[in-house]
Amino acid sequence: MSLELAMITPHTPRICHRERIPEFQKPMVEAMVKCADLIDQVNPDVVVLISCHWMSSFFHYVDITPRHQGILTAVECPDLITDVPYDYVGHPELGRQLVQAGKEAGMSVVGIDDPTYIWDYGTVVPLRYLLKRKETPVVDLSVCWAASIEESIEWGRIIGQVFEESPLRVVFLASGALAHNLGRTPELWPNITEQALDREFCNYLVNGDRDSAVSMLPSYVRAAGVESGGRHVAVLLGVLQHKFKGELHGYGPSSGSGNPVLTIRYAG
Repeated sequence: MSLELAMITPHTPRICHRERIPEFQKPMVEAMVKCADLIDQVNPDVVVLISCHWMSSFFHYVDITPRHQGILTAVECPDLITDVPYDYVGHPELGRQLVQAGKEAGMSVVGIDDPTYIWDYGTVVPLRYLLKRKETPVVDLSVCWAASIEESIEWGRIIGQVFEESPLRVVFLASGALAHNLGRTPELWPNITEQALDREFCNYLVNGDRDSAVSMLPSYVRAAGVESGGRHVAVLLGVLQHKFKGELHGYGPSSGSGNPVLTIRYAG
């Protein structure tokens, strides 16, 4: 089994620059820094990340570019994320394996090899905290809006099978919030019902109850407005191939969204 660690990680814009993190989000970032140590202990051969802010219309995109290098000013919030350089190597071989496996299964999957493509902040922000070794290769995945939750879970299952057959030590990151009915107040929490739903979903992951998490997801998406229609966590649920246990390290607000810092490892 090559999946060493999986994670749901925040990517909220106000944490991009460490020196500007607001007080109400510092505990969330402290939890991410703790998880960076866990990832470092795993010493992965590759990190595969699916970002809610790489929003693709019809295809599941896989970034197979050999080197990811650029300067990000976020289109959505250029005042908060401005002139941020990044430079990570890719893993074209694993990326192509994911594309090939998806196509063989009849999925709409496309590989992107384009050094001019600029990463989104859902990719750049968490890596700034979670990846201590900048030489670790990264493969980026899009969230496909034409895909249902069921299709997203199936795409995750295919991804997980590729991991199973690979000798590489993999860390899988699902970058995105849970409850996501946004408001204009930065420190705003989800409402009490949405927080309760977030806790319930996280508890299923902590307790290794994949079946209940899958069963809950469609109605949970509707009730709490889960980011990207829950597709990032649907893919995560598909990736998980064996019994697992999770740990919730932190949970914080961002403009009405609920942002868990949650790791998952196979049990036994």
